[in-house]
Amino acid sequence: GCVAMLAGQRVAVVVPAYDVADRISATVRGVPRFVDYVIVVDDGSADGTGARAAELGCAGLEVLAHAQNLGVGAAIATGYRRALALGADIVAVMAGDGQMDPRDLLSLLGPLVRGEADYTKGNRFRDPAVWRRMPPLRLVGNVVLSLLTRLASGLPVFDSQCGYTAARRGALLRVGTDLWPRYGYPNDLLARMGAAGLRVRDVGVRAVYDGARSGMRWFTVVYPIGWLLACAMAARLARVARRPALPATEPS
Repeated sequence: GCVAMLAGQRVAVVVPAYDVADRISATVRGVPRFVDYVIVVDDGSADGTGARAAELGCAGLEVLAHAQNLGVGAAIATGYRRALALGADIVAVMAGDGQMDPRDLLSLLGPLVRGEADYTKGNRFRDPAVWRRMPPLRLVGNVVLSLLTRLASGLPVFDSQCGYTAARRGALLRVGTDLWPRYGYPNDLLARMGAAGLRVRDVGVRAVYDGARSGMRWFTVVYPIGWLLACAMAARLARVARRPALPATEPS
């Protein structure tokens, strides 16, 4: 079963949450039972999201709170730090708004438990339904950002903006938990993973859409995500330029 598959690995799930009081209970209750720690990070919500989560009293549940809204990347960073302090071997991220299907968590954890990857990333584009369910503008934006992130990071991943991820403890310690605070955090994190030579794998996940609006706006896409990707691309090119040339073969 699940416990045997996880081979004694302690799993934490970080749940960044901002003004999702109406959804947080269902999200936390949906986290599979094999998860050891559920860390909800209330990112300065004004609607009592953190209090609603704390009422649940589930085993292994902790609710942390930012005094003000710092951004989704900052909320995940707070959760990562707490998960590492608790001794988690693997740390996954599931959004507080219920748009990530808990049934996909085992698929994300599999390559990490088997030692085949250091970081797994959900790819909604492997689900044929995404082409019907994702709003057209968001679809185009995601495809463009995914292609640019692939170039900048050198990693064979798609759906760069999908926040459904899982990381091995060592990978987080290697790249650090001082994440870009707002929407550019996945692009920044993937670029760091690529620079560190970590093994990153795409895992197909279900596309869950219920008409909720994305918090992302085009000005947040063009800048600072464009700037983050440009810096990552420049750093990648610099690394390639510094690589020693292969020795010329001796004429026989």
